[in-house]
Amino acid sequence: MLSKVAVVLNDKLAMFEFGVVCEVFGLDRTADGLPGFDFRVCGATPGKPLRSTTPGVSVTPEYGLDELVHADLVAIPAFPFTLGQGYDERVVEAVRAASDAGAIVLTVCSGAFLAGEAGLLDGRKCTTHWRYVDLLAAQFPAATVDPDVLFVDEGNLITSAGTAAGIDACLHLVRREIGTAAANGIARRMVVPPQRDGGQRQFIEQPVPECRSEGLSTTLTWLTENLAHPHTVDELAARSSMSTRTFARRFAAETGTTPVKWLTTQRVLFAKHLLEATDMPLERIADQSGFGSGALLRHHFQRQVGIAPTEYRRRFGAPTPEPAADDRPAR
Repeated sequence: MLSKVAVVLNDKLAMFEFGVVCEVFGLDRTADGLPGFDFRVCGATPGKPLRSTTPGVSVTPEYGLDELVHADLVAIPAFPFTLGQGYDERVVEAVRAASDAGAIVLTVCSGAFLAGEAGLLDGRKCTTHWRYVDLLAAQFPAATVDPDVLFVDEGNLITSAGTAAGIDACLHLVRREIGTAAANGIARRMVVPPQRDGGQRQFIEQPVPECRSEGLSTTLTWLTENLAHPHTVDELAARSSMSTRTFARRFAAETGTTPVKWLTTQRVLFAKHLLEATDMPLERIADQSGFGSGALLRHHFQRQVGIAPTEYRRRFGAPTPEPAADDRPAR
């Protein structure tokens, strides 16, 4: 049961991520029948303003770090982690002590790096914003970083991806600890969905793997211009003037994947573009991108992006313009 919630601040905090935690746990909604929390904003020096990443805005924590060890939940919003200054060691130690005392630790976006500094990620699954997952994995090699999900629940450690994914993680924790009714009620007040489908993959622009081989580069360029047609590895090897075995080996060395997987990824990327920029029917998009059928497009799209093509279009497609007054049908 969540009762006491402590937010720990470090210098240069991110206001949105801090606001997410305040919105879910810091507002008194008991008049609506929703749970109340003993909410405390904590810092190494109570009463001393801490800078935010928003110019001209600072936050002054009212409570000290001693509050963390008595909290049921310690929430860590986002802070910069590449400034070479490190975190205040007092903050790191307080987070570690709170976790040892049994507190749940929840991080939003780059807050996962502070949890890592406290040793809470070792041997566990975690996530952060998709831009930082490689850096998190490199900095904390004992952790297992999942780049695709909105949040990871490891019991007494919950890590979330960038910005709005913190809302998902906070509502998930409320649902887990207090119940679905409470989570739905808070979500309704916030005017957000209680749960979102998919993961970070839907928000990531996937780069085309670079290819340094002149022979392969020509073939890959031709492939991206002819996605609608069926292709075989034997055909592509012949186009590259290689044996099938040599082509497959060179392809994997240059791109880091197989020809079939590379081609499927390019077809999904092209389908994403058509879903965003056109109102083309799904079957035609499947044909244009080389999948041949809507069923096959949906299968590969769901696997790579994490949501269905129709849902992707709803979220990211250009809005359909209203017809001009003269073009509207008479009633």
